[in-house]
Amino acid sequence: MTGPLTGIRVIDVTSNISGPSLTMILADLGAEVIKIERPNTGDDSRTMGPLLEGEGVYYLNINRNKRSIVINLRSEEGKKLASNLVKDSDVFVENFRYGKAEEMGLGYSELRAINPKIIYCSLTAYGQAGDKKYKPGYDAIIQADTGIMGINGTETGGVARAAVSILDQGSAMWGAIGVISALYDRMKSGDGQRVTTSLYETGIAWMGYHLLSYMATGDEPRKMGSNHAAFAPYGAFATADESIMIGVSNNALFEKVCRIICKEEWVEDERFQTNVARVNNRNELNYLIEKQFKTKSSSHWIQRFAEEGVPCSIIQTVSAVIGDEQTKSTKMLTDVKHPNIDELALTRLPLQLSKFPLSIRKAPPLLGEDTVAILQERGVSQEVIDELITKNVIQSYNKGGEQNDGI
Repeated sequence: MTGPLTGIRVIDVTSNISGPSLTMILADLGAEVIKIERPNTGDDSRTMGPLLEGEGVYYLNINRNKRSIVINLRSEEGKKLASNLVKDSDVFVENFRYGKAEEMGLGYSELRAINPKIIYCSLTAYGQAGDKKYKPGYDAIIQADTGIMGINGTETGGVARAAVSILDQGSAMWGAIGVISALYDRMKSGDGQRVTTSLYETGIAWMGYHLLSYMATGDEPRKMGSNHAAFAPYGAFATADESIMIGVSNNALFEKVCRIICKEEWVEDERFQTNVARVNNRNELNYLIEKQFKTKSSSHWIQRFAEEGVPCSIIQTVSAVIGDEQTKSTKMLTDVKHPNIDELALTRLPLQLSKFPLSIRKAPPLLGEDTVAILQERGVSQEVIDELITKNVIQSYNKGGEQNDGI
């Protein structure tokens, strides 16, 4: 067994970031994921740069442990092939714009009629209700629409989005949790169900305490850069050489900071005596702390804070993170054999199960790499496969490394 979801088959018709991230989670947990891609171009993320030996890094990052079959879902024969795959599968995942799956004949009611036990997961931009449900939306658009972008960045630095795909990957996590929950329910009830989530709902959930803060005070949350609305000192500070990040969430930690920077008198200073007082006097406190920090190097302060148990870190570059001993110790980067890339390291799923050593078993598939094998496993003859290729219904990938001329 390769994971707790071994034996579960997933039909994946998603593209870009959110849907493939969801099915990657299921694949890493042991499920067999059959990724249906469109002819010629495949998943949009295959061409999202930069490219590594011709492969988009976005695609490489979230499509390991899957098999790729190319089917033209615009053709009737292609839709029939996809429906036949659903018959002996457990999960179907789509992230089309609202209503498109139904237009294609791949909606929940259509597939449930084929397989009543199917777990059908829809991941959309705005959810299943409301006027915006028809709108297209990428991660950054939904960050803007849910208020995340409105509170990100500094007061004087203009508008900024979170630089990682927090809503794509966050909604993928909710979708995976929903699918696994539905699979567990099916063990008891024997019946499938539909799972829905969206980037918009994820954004609203992530904004949680900011929404409640507004409800409590009537004040719009402000952009605070690296600072925290509820704690102080909490943020990035310049030292004699490079900036460091510290986090102080209680009086005990503040006392330690004061002792380290030789300002014990601040502990009894009314401006800084409580967390509320420190937040109210944040600008003055930050100025005074940074003035002390600039007298010595970042390594000096990091060492002292580490000795006293104060949360802190250098603000690392990506290259530093890759070479960090902690990254190596946690084995978050895994070397993967790829037919076209000499050296490929991918980030593993950030969880461990004591019973299952989760692993990256298969490199992200080439476009149509598994088309022939998947159909042969279902009893489709080579003669029929060749005919489907000729009719532009499917596409395969030859061992020689080129796409089949049939499409």
